[in-house]
Amino acid sequence: MSSTLREASKDTLQAKDKTYHYYSLPLAAKSLGDIARLPKSLKVLLENLLRWQDGESVTDEDIQALAGWLKNAHADREIAWRPARVLMQDFTGVPAVVDLAAMREAVKRLGGDTSKVNPLSPVDLVIDHSVTVDHFGDDDAFEENVRLEMERNHERYMFLKWGKQAFSRFSVVPPGTGICHQVNLEYLGKAVWSELQDGEWIAYPDSLVGTDSHTTMINGLGVLGWGVGGIEAEAAMLGQPVSMLIPDVVGFKLT
Repeated sequence: MSSTLREASKDTLQAKDKTYHYYSLPLAAKSLGDIARLPKSLKVLLENLLRWQDGESVTDEDIQALAGWLKNAHADREIAWRPARVLMQDFTGVPAVVDLAAMREAVKRLGGDTSKVNPLSPVDLVIDHSVTVDHFGDDDAFEENVRLEMERNHERYMFLKWGKQAFSRFSVVPPGTGICHQVNLEYLGKAVWSELQDGEWIAYPDSLVGTDSHTTMINGLGVLGWGVGGIEAEAAMLGQPVSMLIPDVVGFKLT
């Protein structure tokens, strides 16, 4: 397989008078063989490896191992996967913003440009883990619980508000909006992302890591998602790949 597979699988499409580039699995199949029968989840991972192939973090051998998964329906190879975005909640997200702020402070001490310290992947932080039910059973219960939540967490929430204003590619969903996983399903998830890279619009499937075990709910919409710890989420936020074994896939038939 040629090391130029990444470019060989690149194709274009037109949408609303705009040209998008994407990485085509049918084009990749000319070098990889039959990949049409791969599980859809692995096809998303395969596109990701094609898009990020650089010969170092993603190699020809990585792509071949994933493309050849059908031989044994299993592969013992570690790959470097880069999710499209990161989902956080306020319990684990606040330390991540503190780390970003500390990085800016360190850059400032060294005389650098603090505005260059930003997430490299889009981050959505949903505030939903601080609510306490003090009132219930009456029409004003929701409003009263939100009011008390704001009072008790004022300093934390002001810090997150600052983070939203200070960092690019970082958004905060305010308290009282809903549980982060439902917000992710209904508002944050996309079928396809697009991004301007080196003067070209690149289209690619949605995928994410989230700092909660329920992140995997998003898979029900066909969006690949994993629950991870805070360190892995911060690494993804800063553009680092997530290392994992090529996953096993379990299928079932409804009758």
